[in-house]
Amino acid sequence: MTASSTPQAPLTAIPAAARSRWSELVRMIEQARDAYYNAVESQSPVSDAHYDRLYRELEELEAAHPALARQDSPTRSVGGRATTDFAPAPHHERMYSLQDVFSIEEVQDWATRMAVETGVPDDEAAMTAEVKIDGLAIALTYEHGALTRAATRGDGTTGEDVTGNVRTIASVPLILAGQDHPELLEVRGEVYFPTAAFHEFNEARRTENLARQAAGSPLLQVFANPRNAAAGSLRQKDPAITASRPLAMIAHGVGAIRPAPGWQPPALQHEWYELLEAWGLPVSPYNAVVRGSAQRQAYIARYAEHRHDLLHEIDGIVFKLDDRAAQRALGATSRVPRWAAAYKYPPEEVHTRLLDIDVQVGRTGRVTPFGIMEPVLVAGSTVARATLHNATEVTRKGVRIGDMVIVRKAGDVIPEILGPIIDERDGSERDFVMPRACPSCGADLAPAKDGDVDLRCPNTRSCPAQLAERVAHLGSRGAFDIEGLGDEAAAALTRPDASRPEALAALAAGGTLETETGPLALEPQALEALAPAERMAAVEAMLDQAGIGLQEPVLTGEVGIFDLVAEDLREVHVWRPIMRRGAPTGDWRRSRYFWSKEIRTAKGEIKRPTAPAKNATAMLAQLRAARSQPLWRVLVALSIRHVGPTAARALAARFGSIEALRQADEELLAQVEGVGPTIAASWRSWLEVDWHREILERWAAAGVRTADEGHAGGAHTLAGEAGAQETGQPAGRVLEGLTIVVTGSLEGFTRDGAKEAIIERGGKAAGSVSKRTSYVVVGDKAGSKEAKARELGLTILDEEGFVALLAGGPDAVEQAAGQ
Repeated sequence: MTASSTPQAPLTAIPAAARSRWSELVRMIEQARDAYYNAVESQSPVSDAHYDRLYRELEELEAAHPALARQDSPTRSVGGRATTDFAPAPHHERMYSLQDVFSIEEVQDWATRMAVETGVPDDEAAMTAEVKIDGLAIALTYEHGALTRAATRGDGTTGEDVTGNVRTIASVPLILAGQDHPELLEVRGEVYFPTAAFHEFNEARRTENLARQAAGSPLLQVFANPRNAAAGSLRQKDPAITASRPLAMIAHGVGAIRPAPGWQPPALQHEWYELLEAWGLPVSPYNAVVRGSAQRQAYIARYAEHRHDLLHEIDGIVFKLDDRAAQRALGATSRVPRWAAAYKYPPEEVHTRLLDIDVQVGRTGRVTPFGIMEPVLVAGSTVARATLHNATEVTRKGVRIGDMVIVRKAGDVIPEILGPIIDERDGSERDFVMPRACPSCGADLAPAKDGDVDLRCPNTRSCPAQLAERVAHLGSRGAFDIEGLGDEAAAALTRPDASRPEALAALAAGGTLETETGPLALEPQALEALAPAERMAAVEAMLDQAGIGLQEPVLTGEVGIFDLVAEDLREVHVWRPIMRRGAPTGDWRRSRYFWSKEIRTAKGEIKRPTAPAKNATAMLAQLRAARSQPLWRVLVALSIRHVGPTAARALAARFGSIEALRQADEELLAQVEGVGPTIAASWRSWLEVDWHREILERWAAAGVRTADEGHAGGAHTLAGEAGAQETGQPAGRVLEGLTIVVTGSLEGFTRDGAKEAIIERGGKAAGSVSKRTSYVVVGDKAGSKEAKARELGLTILDEEGFVALLAGGPDAVEQAAGQ
């Protein structure tokens, strides 16, 4: 949806009931359109008859009240909404962060400064006290009472336009209630995922994933916390997906205001909240006005006790001077307003049993100890593992396996073990010994250089922990763009037992492991008879007896990724926790990742054999298709240090083939614009490793593209996908200096494919239309960008014109137009 035009008559002249019904009808019609045109799984399209009744009612309502018939009304548009492009959205006034303080003393120091600077004693100065919502900052622009734009915070000066998505949030009014709306009002607030709805949403997804897993379908994302869920939901490219999420918004301030003639804005912050609420905007039910240190501390203490009982997650308390004139007089620094402060609650600390200490290997080979604990709720989420940094830190903290330990979330994010509770020891605890061999590959660990505290795994070629990240990178959008090869699939291929230690810890705490052949668990009596430090060994023995040992990974290097076949994936099993209502049950499941579950009768006979699942066949199909990706994507997929998409495109455009790149010396490579000596040296250094060269040879043998056709070696594929237009001419730099915007759906190009085609020819693929735009390529359902292009008198091309532009530049477009 685009920003609306100014209403034909004041919205305040329209009865409140009519305005409310208009907003309700607009949302229902847009949701029905989204469900119909965009096939959202969580929505069911309404019947044609019901849709027609809603549409006629909207037409009648707008006929009776013409000011409601705005440009973004469904009666003024055809079909479903275009997906969101997140165009830049400059804020009318800058959005600031808040000054964080971490103790009652720091709150008082700030309040004392306010008293000095305003001349009002602290005990008399009124402040608003507000819970700090853990969500995503948003700025809503209302013109004459109608919502015309919604933008994220961005860098504070410019955010992203998410109007289409915010319009789907039920608590955000499209038209303000009440009277005397400013000509322009910028409302600041927070979009959040209600806590109860978050747990229900995640639980529904976990239930759905059980069915999807059984059917071999791709699994739905389960969010880590409500803030991630809110951010991910608001920034969906398709507003229909946002509409399917139970998002909410709370207003907590105002930015730019352009009053209507004769209207005076409120003088106090809390009066603004009362006015916003009267206009239909949601404000926090927890807001209060406080005076003095005692009332501030009481407010902090109250919500520290109830922080997990509220409608949403919070991470602190915000205090603001209530007097708006004082706010304006105090102003702001380059980063924060002086008249507000955010008290951050200290990380929550809890006690739990340390069942074991294991190590993990990072992308660079660094080996880090971590504690495996009995699952415990801390700062709003359940954790079962926490970092211990390095062997020296384990010794410094004095923790032993079997200890009762103190755990907190550093910064309310990363679980951390602070130390042991010595009085809880019974003598069964044992010291941790740092392994001498890598737990993933068995290579001898050693410091990278003398004096280093950290140990590292030198096996960069085939260490599963390092390899898993490289394989996931290989499948990422910036490399081969293989949708079925993300983090989970990469881990299943290279380190399927990564979650095994956590599963064993759960079994040692009394949990059950579900397997294809039945459940496994230690007898409660046997478990109670064991000391905490002995339980993990008992679990290992039980699994050995059941024939569940460590698995040989399918991939020991990215060299064989394009040689995979379905049979290679048959016996890959992964470990997953079993959840209920958003919380771990303490039980785990070990199941096949790429093949369906084998079903047996009560007598043990095979009723339905295992078979390749959809995620396996889809990944293998996309791997086959990835062989034809352009050269620059191959270079990115190789994980060469410093060689990202920009440098890879420059190298591919200049040399055109792997062979030419192998022959080029550092001096020649460094001369390429956008490359330079550092990247040139990195490429030459990468080539000196024998197994790196083996990757190139094996990939080439598997059919991976090693030269761009038409660049000293053949024709170039325009879109890089089936059904795309082709040309026998080299791409060249025919779009050098041109800025091109592509909007709407094209038959022969994906959005990314069109962008790549522009960049490969030296052009700039822009996301928004301006006077500096050279061409605007218009496809189906183009939306507002086409209208803006016509308003600015820019050159507009259809898909055929776009193909001509890619093939021969502006001259080819003019030639085609003259025929």
